[in-house]
Amino acid sequence: MVFKRRTPRNFRQSLVNFFVPGGGWGRSASYVMHRLRRLPDSPERIARGIAAGVAVSCTPLFGLHFIAAASIAWALRGNILASLLATFFGNPFTFPIIAVSALELGSFLLGREKAAKAHEAMNAFGAIWAEFGRNFVAIFTADSIRWEKLGTFGLDIFVPYMLGGIIIGAFCGVVAYFLSLPLIRAYRKRRMKKLQERFELARKHDRAN
Repeated sequence: MVFKRRTPRNFRQSLVNFFVPGGGWGRSASYVMHRLRRLPDSPERIARGIAAGVAVSCTPLFGLHFIAAASIAWALRGNILASLLATFFGNPFTFPIIAVSALELGSFLLGREKAAKAHEAMNAFGAIWAEFGRNFVAIFTADSIRWEKLGTFGLDIFVPYMLGGIIIGAFCGVVAYFLSLPLIRAYRKRRMKKLQERFELARKHDRAN
């Protein structure tokens, strides 16, 4: 293959790059912003896609963020690729803040005195995925299917996280829309001006020759 790596990554490198992209988060963020600005669509549709991706990143739908973001962007008539890129808003630096805020808000709205901690929520998600994995294997073996952690996880973690995440996500999505829309418009206007200047310069050069 043309773009295949000369030296394949080992497991450790792949695991590190899952949490820390090659070149660092700063370079990845710059790439995402560059891609968002140059998407071939109207600024309004791109901004709606960004809003959808940012909003979904605040929910506990881990593993389904792309699907949820694309679905919301489609419903809002936003740019689907922009929504996928905007899920970058949820990353190892922002997830702890999002998780704590969503759990605290959700627990407060549900009238609970105490909210689960961020590390407790992450451990619970890991345990649930492990339980899903064990039960999937049990389908093809003699082991019994058990959902020991699902009920507690749903009531203590998922419900308050989802409730708080939807509210926080809606707020962040609206803010992202109104912040990104003028930036995209300004970038398009500046880029168009540069293209016109190049065109005029090339035309003057042709006339001189």
